[in-house]
Amino acid sequence: MKRFYKDVTIVAEEGGFAIRLDGRPVRTPARALLALPTQALADAVAQEWRAQGETVDPGSMPCTGLANAAIDHIVPNRESFAADIARYAQSDLLCYRADGPDTLVARQAAAWGPLLDWARARYDVTFAVTQGILPVPQPDETIARLSAAVVACDPFVLAGLSTLVTLSGSLVCGLAVVAGGHDIDAVWQAVEIDEAWQAEQWGEDDEAIARSARRAADFSMAGAFCAMSRA
Repeated sequence: MKRFYKDVTIVAEEGGFAIRLDGRPVRTPARALLALPTQALADAVAQEWRAQGETVDPGSMPCTGLANAAIDHIVPNRESFAADIARYAQSDLLCYRADGPDTLVARQAAAWGPLLDWARARYDVTFAVTQGILPVPQPDETIARLSAAVVACDPFVLAGLSTLVTLSGSLVCGLAVVAGGHDIDAVWQAVEIDEAWQAEQWGEDDEAIARSARRAADFSMAGAFCAMSRA
C-alpha cells in the first residue's frame, strides 16, 4: 500500500511500547494494538516503518511481521503453538548423522556434538543419535523437558524461536540461541554443514547462493528478535 504517514513515534503504554504513525496507533492484521514488550524491540519495529519509501512493503519489515504473529496468533494459542515447535525434539537435525565420508562425519561430530552436550547439561536430558535418516525415538523425558523449555518462553520469543527452529530443523539449535547465548553465526554454520559439504563436492549456482544468504539472514534476524524481546 502507499505510504500514508510522515512521523513514526513510540509511546509507552501499560504493558509495553506502542508504535504510532502521525500520532495514530498501529494495529495488527487482527486489529489489536501493535505494542512491543521492550524498548529495543519497539525501536527496531519503528525503524522498519521509518525506512519505508513511497509504498509500504511488509516483506521488508520482518520484526513487524513477527510481532504481529506474536500478538495475533501466539498470545491466544500459546500452548498449541509451543507444542508445534516442541515436536522438533522428536526429529532434531543434530541427532541424524551421515555414515560417510569420514570428513563429513567428523565435521558433524565437531559442530553438532557440543550443541547436544550443552542441551544435555542445560536440561538434564539424553539423546538417541543415529546414522542415516530412519526415525529414531527420543526418550520421553527428553521430549518432556525440552517441551517445557519451549512452553516457558513468552509469545514474542516463541515467534522468533519458531523461525529459528523451522529454518534449522533443530529445536536444540533454536534453544541454544535463545536460552544458551550461543553465537548465532556459529550455530548457523553448524546447521549448514551438509549444504556446505555438497557445495564443496558439486559446486553451487547463483540461485543456491542467494537462497542460502536469505536463509542465513532470516535466521540471524530471528535470533536478534528474540534477544530484543527480552532486552
